[in-house]
Amino acid sequence: MASTINPARVDFVTLRLFCAVAQSGSITKGAEACHLALSAASRRLSDFEAATGSKLLERSPQGIALTPAGHVAMQHAMRLFQGFEQFSSELGDYSSGVRGHVRLWANMSALTEFLPTTLATFLGQHPDIRVEVEEQLSGDIVRALVDGLADVGVFAENTPAYGLDVQPFQTDELVVLCAKQHPLARSRVKQTDFKSCLAHEFVGLNRSSSLLELTSRAAEQAGIPMRLRVQVRSFDAMCHMIAANLGIGVVPLAACKAQVEALDLKVVRLKDAWATRRLLMATKTGAELSPAARLLVRQLLHPTAP
Repeated sequence: MASTINPARVDFVTLRLFCAVAQSGSITKGAEACHLALSAASRRLSDFEAATGSKLLERSPQGIALTPAGHVAMQHAMRLFQGFEQFSSELGDYSSGVRGHVRLWANMSALTEFLPTTLATFLGQHPDIRVEVEEQLSGDIVRALVDGLADVGVFAENTPAYGLDVQPFQTDELVVLCAKQHPLARSRVKQTDFKSCLAHEFVGLNRSSSLLELTSRAAEQAGIPMRLRVQVRSFDAMCHMIAANLGIGVVPLAACKAQVEALDLKVVRLKDAWATRRLLMATKTGAELSPAARLLVRQLLHPTAP
């Protein structure tokens, strides 16, 4: 039978010390950061390893490095700190008169197109609730919901969402953008299919992007490789790269309207059915939402309800 850690043998001072040592690669620097004597810090680390039953730190003349077990311990320690900070923040809200706190993570498309008006209405109706909004990529939103770092998430439909309760939210239109001097713009077509676009080089989003996954899958189905010349993290960066004529890009039209006008980009609509993309709203399966989070979910699903 696997042994379990006795919580009484682990405290926040030790966890903070462990993280400081892991991040600095030095027990001395970690002890200084936590205002501990070196001998006391060494004893705490030894006791922590004994409590876990695992070797967490590799000591060498070059410094301190995490073992595989140490990396797992580090991840859990950071989650505990995040949870404690959230705990302190929410209690602070209550003491200052704010009676609810909701963490909403959403992708750029949702934040730009749909959420501002809905959130303004919600916060106007519930001034005693604070909504903490973060813009993230769809894959990161799913992980945050599963890990408990977010209460409610809005992301694109083709994102794997195991462990979540998912409901339809809104739809957006995907289009192709290109610079005015690009051959696709000079052809003066107003609508095309994605397969024809694969003759050109692309600017795309990078890791965890549901949009990159969607377009890559469409290219695979067409049997033509998608040539990514540049990859960036935001639609704003995509538009600037497209304006520099480094390639064409597939983006949600409403999310990029301001950049299209400011950078004088050409919009070409896509004939493909997947160009009308659904956005989803999700919460963690089995999670008990706070009253404030339940109110926000209701507002997102029924924005015109009284």
